Amino acid sequence: MMKTLVENFSKQLTEAIAIGNAAKLTSGKNKIGNVLVCGLGGSGIGASILSELVINTATVPVNISKGYFIPGYVNENTLVIVSSYSGNTEETINCMNLAIAKNAKVVCVTSGGKIKETADEKTLDCILVPGGMPPRACLGYSLTQLFFILNFNNIINDTFKADLQAAVKLLDEDRNNIIAEAKAITEKLKNKIPVIYATTYNEGIAIRFRQQLNENSKILCWHNIIPEMNHNELVGWTTKNNDLAVLIFLDRDEYKRNMARVEINKEVIKHYAASITEVYSKGNSAIEKAMYFIHLGDWVSVLLAEARGIDAVEVNVINHLKSKLAKI
Repeated sequence: MMKTLVENFSKQLTEAIAIGNAAKLTSGKNKIGNVLVCGLGGSGIGASILSELVINTATVPVNISKGYFIPGYVNENTLVIVSSYSGNTEETINCMNLAIAKNAKVVCVTSGGKIKETADEKTLDCILVPGGMPPRACLGYSLTQLFFILNFNNIINDTFKADLQAAVKLLDEDRNNIIAEAKAITEKLKNKIPVIYATTYNEGIAIRFRQQLNENSKILCWHNIIPEMNHNELVGWTTKNNDLAVLIFLDRDEYKRNMARVEINKEVIKHYAASITEVYSKGNSAIEKAMYFIHLGDWVSVLLAEARGIDAVEVNVINHLKSKLAKI
């Protein structure tokens, strides 16, 4: 099932664009001074990616809450986007209620559940996406709606629409190459602990890949960002460990100082890790490049699950956690 969902990512993006174009949104009473996106896991990672993709174009700050609470600055001038695929994420529901109490402009992205019920009760804007799938397999739906919501509220322009359409075309045309590259990366990661690096404004991509390896491949790994890791983690590379495989996400037009750092880092790390693999994005815009990285990483996660002989869909330990919490 998960492999099929990954295969259909470009189709999901196309459907998500149609949903966004048809969404019935309303203008708030007050001028928006800041944005807060509330969501966790597969429903929250879109916010992490979005905040970096719009950092140079958004007219107001775009921040994220991945817990039970919202920042003190939230008020009637805040746009709060509530993102929960199931509509029943308890942390996000708590954030939603707090935002409503503070008279924020609340917009929901969900497939139903309690969040849809509250949106109906309070007459809040709500974009419905198709349900019945693992939240992590629906990033195309949720992330796309965030762009549309920001655009409707005049926080970003509408160039994202053409960029998303170009991303769909890129993923479809490059499908075989993406799968081939994913297979090559999977071979490097077999029986290893992945160490994921990316550069500034690509942390959301690194986090997404880490989370997909956690949930789909059922393995532990970690990520860090260049240049930040040059001020701490690099010092930790002091002992040879053949269980570690390094993967670095990069752009062809990467800032030259970051590329210089990457080369120096590789000179240090190569003495201690089993392998170092550089992965370069494709596409012309930041959105195209992000969608390429996301799709490639998703493929690696399901291929690695296959190689390990495990079910990429099951998340029994998360269900166990939720059942325990429900009793408290």
